Amino acid sequence: MPVTHEPENLSDQPLVGHLRELRSCLVIAFLAVTAASIAAYNFIEPISKWLFGPLIGVLPAGSSLIFTSYQEGFFFI
Repeated sequence: MPVTHEPENLSDQPLVGHLRELRSCLVIAFLAVTAASIAAYNFIEPISKWLFGPLIGVLPAGSSLIFTSYQEGFFFI
């Protein structure tokens, strides 16, 4: 017997029920993205060292990375 993740009464559910389910899914997704963003921001320096490590390794001695637009400087501190 195949397992389905859909409720059996999906066609019997009114529009308001579908909207409630959509709202709960959107709230959970928003909270997950917010939590992941906060967690990633706390580890921004190790993440940036890991991402830019290969590029910094091939730069000539005494040079550094530059950012070409204003918002790029805020992505990695």
